[in-house]
Amino acid sequence: MLRRGERVWLNAAVALVYAFLLAPIVIVVLAALNAGAYLRFPPEGLSLRWFVAFAQSRSFTRSLAFSLKLAATATVLSTVLGTMASLWLVRFGGRLRTTLRILLTAPLAVPGILTGIALLIFFYALGWGKTGFGGLVIGHTLICIPYVFLITSAVLVRFDQSLEEAARNLGASPFATFRRVTLPLIKGGVISGAIFAFVTSYDEFNISLLLSGVGNTPLPIQLFDYLRFSFDPTAAVAGTISIAMAVVVVLLTQRLVGLESLYMGGG
Repeated sequence: MLRRGERVWLNAAVALVYAFLLAPIVIVVLAALNAGAYLRFPPEGLSLRWFVAFAQSRSFTRSLAFSLKLAATATVLSTVLGTMASLWLVRFGGRLRTTLRILLTAPLAVPGILTGIALLIFFYALGWGKTGFGGLVIGHTLICIPYVFLITSAVLVRFDQSLEEAARNLGASPFATFRRVTLPLIKGGVISGAIFAFVTSYDEFNISLLLSGVGNTPLPIQLFDYLRFSFDPTAAVAGTISIAMAVVVVLLTQRLVGLESLYMGGG
């Protein structure tokens, strides 16, 4: 049991940590509600005028829709590929397991700007140039796969394969075994990886900067271009929308699989 003084200091430390984590979020939200003409904190007053301005801005709404479409596509592809790679590597990797794991996680160690440059050179070497949405999907999927792979692999390492063997002995096909036994037990890890992939793709800047083209501008790039010439709270509105999306993702995760499953990486 902690003494009274120790408990006070512990509570104070926890409060400081929460304040440190939440302060940027509070500042962004209040800046988005600023009634003034410039992006500043503390706000001059509270108003929804900049939310209306964001909604009426075709460039921002188009970029937001494009970012959601891009992140959703990259998430689906990286989740499927990352899960397949983790299944094969854990079950059949053999002597190549370590080498393949390093190759699959290499995008995490390489700076994003270098990955973007390498992809740009590769596309031009193939005669594709800036391929727009297709090139962005390839780039975002490349950097998202490691998250799905690592989390799903961690679940599969401690997976009891005797459950699959029992299902096969009872006459289940390989696909039925995966769908009704394996997938339900590893869904926490798969969903965790998918969430990391979506957030990573939605916030990715370096690859998007190098591979995006006219009419294919993700929200982070649009926000960067906007702040070069304007400094009003519309930029904070974009950040507030991203924060709201993160909250929605957490709530949906809690409702679907529970946060405990998400943190533990298992079903």
